[in-house]
Amino acid sequence: MEWFYLFIAGLFEASWAAGMKYTEGFTRLYPTLITAAFMILSFYFLCQALKTLPLGTAYAVWTGMGILGTAIFGILLFDESCDIGRIVCILLIFTGVVGLKFMC
Repeated sequence: MEWFYLFIAGLFEASWAAGMKYTEGFTRLYPTLITAAFMILSFYFLCQALKTLPLGTAYAVWTGMGILGTAIFGILLFDESCDIGRIVCILLIFTGVVGLKFMC
């Protein structure tokens, strides 16, 4: 169950990171409220996962998922670069996250 919590925490982490783009510096009320809710949910699920997972592993996976999700959101929602170098680097991060999952 802890890996499920960590996965959900990572999804919310990427969502709040992408959501900050919509807040325009926290000047727009509804995007700011949604982003804040995603932050709280991300931390909540991370805390649930930390009850049994090692801190270093959980934090690395959480931030790795945030990096991956944010990069994907950037490409899909904000027309950011999708060149081969960027894709290779994103896949390297993904490989590290998967490796941590199977090492614990």
